[in-house]
Amino acid sequence: MKTIITRMAASCMCLAVSSSISALEFTGYMRSGVGASMQGGGQSCFQLPGAESRYRLGNECEQYAELELRQDVLSMDDGSVLSVGGMASFFNEYDRSLEFQGKNGSVRMPQVYGTWANLPSLNGGSLWAGRRYYKRNDINISDFYYWNQSATGAGIEDFSIGGLNYSYAVSRKDNLYQERYVARQDFNISGFETNPNGKAEIGLSYINKSSASEAHAGWSVTAQHEQRQFLGGVNKFALQYGEGPGTGLGFTGNVRLDDSSKRYRLVEFFDWQTTSRFGGQAAFVYQKDVSRQGRDQNWISLGVRPTYTILKQFKLIAELGHDRVEAPGGTRKLSKVTFAPTWSPKGSQFWARPELRLYYTYARWNAAAQRAANTLAQGSALSHTGKFGSARHGANLGLQVEYWWN
Repeated sequence: MKTIITRMAASCMCLAVSSSISALEFTGYMRSGVGASMQGGGQSCFQLPGAESRYRLGNECEQYAELELRQDVLSMDDGSVLSVGGMASFFNEYDRSLEFQGKNGSVRMPQVYGTWANLPSLNGGSLWAGRRYYKRNDINISDFYYWNQSATGAGIEDFSIGGLNYSYAVSRKDNLYQERYVARQDFNISGFETNPNGKAEIGLSYINKSSASEAHAGWSVTAQHEQRQFLGGVNKFALQYGEGPGTGLGFTGNVRLDDSSKRYRLVEFFDWQTTSRFGGQAAFVYQKDVSRQGRDQNWISLGVRPTYTILKQFKLIAELGHDRVEAPGGTRKLSKVTFAPTWSPKGSQFWARPELRLYYTYARWNAAAQRAANTLAQGSALSHTGKFGSARHGANLGLQVEYWWN
């Protein structure tokens, strides 16, 4: 941790040197809270084995923050700008000392990068290099990054030709937790105008065969449509397909999978703000995994988070989520519901933050889910060795603040 803090300090000093060029940009995100199980003791969160996400409201068991600094260091005569940026992330489990290290948590530097933006030779496009969040697409209510090309590498971004934007990136590592270096290439085309207020984007990823034993190459493709001004919000619809390590569908999957392993995914979600008082987000995910080893699996996820403002700075928020995994050993099911009276000092909109939430969450799961948890997630809320023992239902009560700024 001392090494990371030293690096952060050095980065801040480098950025401060260039403060005369332009103002230093400071952005961030944080969520923090306390929670308890109705069975006694600390909060235990609910996630179905085989599901790649969980519905978040009243169902997060960690303190988390991201702090980002960005600085323009040089403005060229042609209008292009050189800039540098960095981000530190802080993670700590609930009910543990705030040490941000060891079994309690961690401190990481998920972004350290440089960009050369607004290049006339690229028709306003950019060059970049380093470790950065790159072309991330997520469902907010479940924190599911279904198409995420973040990486350590370099690339050309949004090279405009004929009304379309072309991006190409070469990377060696998705994130700090990836053990082996694996070469990945990502090619994206965006800006297809399909209908009024609607645009489409396509992306192709190719993952080279790594040096690991029994490793294979893989690939994936994604097509996404985004509809603006939809019920006062945005609707996104995505279709994805991948083979081998490409089953990560954007990031690098298991390099030992060959082309007999395939993944299909459909994603549909939207947020709405139909009146100044009533907003929310709804999501649906269908994912099918095919494997030669007989581990075929289907995951279906459906959730909604409506918000209603009863006073200028006071909301009532609810969230209903259901996950279903069809797999060998039976169909696993998990349903959860959360109710959260919320103070929202910046107003009534769904995206307005900060929010301070007092929440109650109740979840119920079936026997197949419990059997899978006993094998795949020992000690989790759904397992026999978890907070709720042999019961197949449980509840948490807590208080959480969430905030982002830019």
